[in-house]
Amino acid sequence: MTPRIFLLSPARCDGRRAQALLNPAAEFPLAVQLRRREGAPLGEVFAFLSGLYFRGKLTYALRFASTSAAAAPVRIITTNRGLLEPGHRVRPKDLEDFGSVDLSAGWAAFEEPLVRDARRLARELPPGTLAVLLGSIASDKYVKPLTSVFGDRLVFPSDFVGRGDMSRGGLLLRHAQGGDELRYEPVASAVRHGKRPPKLTPLARQPGTGKA
Repeated sequence: MTPRIFLLSPARCDGRRAQALLNPAAEFPLAVQLRRREGAPLGEVFAFLSGLYFRGKLTYALRFASTSAAAAPVRIITTNRGLLEPGHRVRPKDLEDFGSVDLSAGWAAFEEPLVRDARRLARELPPGTLAVLLGSIASDKYVKPLTSVFGDRLVFPSDFVGRGDMSRGGLLLRHAQGGDELRYEPVASAVRHGKRPPKLTPLARQPGTGKA
């Protein structure tokens, strides 16, 4: 099987969930952990901020990433610090910095560290390794900088076309749970817009958790 790494688009760091997490009076475990000196893992923080979509991306990536492809085969795109590993520890100031960058306007702040880290990662990868983008390809904000580095090796799940964020998250969780990896195609030659596919059937409840 072709080695592959996964590049996950970031969570929004300036919404209501971020406000709740950054509230100095918040006492739920992740908020308390974030305020400690060691901070909280970026993957867990973004999963809280984005809910189903990021949880689906992270669960799927950890399920199917090739451990032989790179020392850290799952990387998270950030708004101004390039690519970070899910276990990278962050604190409130980090989230505030992430939230201060508007991706529709802050191209240099976003692109330069992203391209820098993508180039470094590309040099470390075995020949032919695929870089799977789990994020939107509807605009160029991720596609342009990452394609400039990976070319046709930058791929995405074909079934993402036409789906919204929640639908993508549910799709990824289903395939991770079933051990059935999605099909990928090169971003550079892909049809980036399409009809909305049928709604997904609800996930089965996990015994004893109350969660899908």
